[in-house]
Amino acid sequence: MPSAPQDYVPGVCNIGPAEIARRRWTGHVGSLVTLAGLGGVALIQPPAVARVLLFVPAAVGAAGYIQAATHFCADYGWRGAFNFGRAGHHRVSTVADDGARRADRRTAMRIGAASALVGAAVTAASLAL
Repeated sequence: MPSAPQDYVPGVCNIGPAEIARRRWTGHVGSLVTLAGLGGVALIQPPAVARVLLFVPAAVGAAGYIQAATHFCADYGWRGAFNFGRAGHHRVSTVADDGARRADRRTAMRIGAASALVGAAVTAASLAL
């Protein structure tokens, strides 16, 4: 089993600069899609079911920004992994300690919940337009 690098802190930090950049890019893309969708909602006034679809890019964008800001990948946290090298799922290392894995999963759930709240807020705003 690989040992954790000094940068890995259970429940706090599980990704390095390359992975952080990927999460920031995801935040940008999700935000642009969300803004375009909100513009479309304002222009064409689609039915509510179409507006609810904005939940997805809003939550994805929020997740990207939250993960970039916290230096923590929710997916890696859920799977018990970390990566401080080049970006990519095939380059991850495994977290061996059960306590560290539990801390990582708690943080992953908090990121998921916060992202869902952002998605819900955007959905509510789109329904109010």
